Amino acid sequence: MSDVIINGLIEGGKATGGPPFGPALGPLGVNINAIIAEINKKTADFSGIKVPVKVIVDPSTKSYKVEVGMPPTSALILKEIGVASGAKAKDEVVGNITMDQVKKIAKSKDAKLYGKSLAEKVNQVLGTCKSMGVNCENENPKAIIARIKSGELKL
Repeated sequence: MSDVIINGLIEGGKATGGPPFGPALGPLGVNINAIIAEINKKTADFSGIKVPVKVIVDPSTKSYKVEVGMPPTSALILKEIGVASGAKAKDEVVGNITMDQVKKIAKSKDAKLYGKSLAEKVNQVLGTCKSMGVNCENENPKAIIARIKSGELKL
């Protein structure tokens, strides 16, 4: 029998024996509480953010592995600026993020972002800021991206 893979999106540190994992794990005969405890331990740093989690179970041996993915860039931005959601209207601004916060997000998402340099990865985070209605250093993120590309702003 091959491995069973269960995917879910849970708030960091707040997995429970309910959906999505409990009902899927129950029929496999594994220790659900131990798996939930491991998920919560591995996602504790992402408190307040939805995190993709994958549980891989070998039904024949009852062994399992928990893999935690990286939260979406948008969720990390919202956590940094302390708001619940991005802009609803195209010209609405919901918050402001510092360049240090943008760099921190770019570095934490390093393996998931395209681009070879920190500048290219920062530009991707700034692009997400733009689409969410989040300014950077009290400026439109497009202006910051232009300054990075022109070499005026060094990272």
